[in-house]
Amino acid sequence: MSSQFVVKLSEVSPESLEPIRRLEQICRQADGSKLNIGLDNLSKESGDHAYLYQVEGSLRGYLGWYTADGAEANLIAMVHPEWRRQGVFRRLVKIASTEMDEQGIQTYRFKVPVDSEPGLRCVEHMGAQYDSTQFAMELAALTEGLASDAFATTLRPEALEDFGFMVRCLSQAFGDTEEWTLQYLGHTREPSRHNYIGCCGEERIGLIRVNLLGNETAVIHDFCVLPSHQGRGYGREMLAQTVRLLLAQGRSRIRLSVAADNRSALELYRKTGFAMVSESSYYVCKRKEFPS
Repeated sequence: MSSQFVVKLSEVSPESLEPIRRLEQICRQADGSKLNIGLDNLSKESGDHAYLYQVEGSLRGYLGWYTADGAEANLIAMVHPEWRRQGVFRRLVKIASTEMDEQGIQTYRFKVPVDSEPGLRCVEHMGAQYDSTQFAMELAALTEGLASDAFATTLRPEALEDFGFMVRCLSQAFGDTEEWTLQYLGHTREPSRHNYIGCCGEERIGLIRVNLLGNETAVIHDFCVLPSHQGRGYGREMLAQTVRLLLAQGRSRIRLSVAADNRSALELYRKTGFAMVSESSYYVCKRKEFPS
């Protein structure tokens, strides 16, 4: 009988990440997908939690999770093609659920590449409901807009007195309650995240956040303009200035995600020089509804 067990990844190093990287490549080739489990997020402080399914010392399954609000967990997993349909994924979730329960997680949100048929069959089989689809984009080339200095807006780092504005701006732009937004900002305030305030004159009109991963990668997120100031080109200027700032800092990989149905944002990112690199769907189920 082979030795099979699940362990939590406790130390992140090039040596410990290499088996995960190899398994990711095996799954990509077998499924013909653009699976990306986000190794950068494992490498950063306060990064994702990761669980490994080992068989005779070899990695056969992986699950990573994180929470942005303390109530919903975002999960991504992969299982070696030769070990699928043997309960590996379910066991990974069961072991990780102990840690998620301790943090008050109530909902699981699974990320699945749209070109991964095994992944889509798995989440549908366990009864998770489709929620949304997102495009992952990466800066591919500098555009004319990035070279311009004729900006009507200014961009500055967040100050202490900006916190209330950040809560209000995010809440109004994305439709979440201020209570939830406050919790979200509390969970995502860490040294790697930098917040910038967009201003028109002295008036604060928008927010853009950046998560720095390693020495080369930056992820733009929570990019928004107050609804009362949208449609005036302020967002385009804020994005262009942020990209220029990151490039000046030596960030050669600049990434972001956008909802597939947000066509205006998608067009803005394309005009700024971003190109689509992958597409993922999200499926959700309540913790109490997940099959044991």
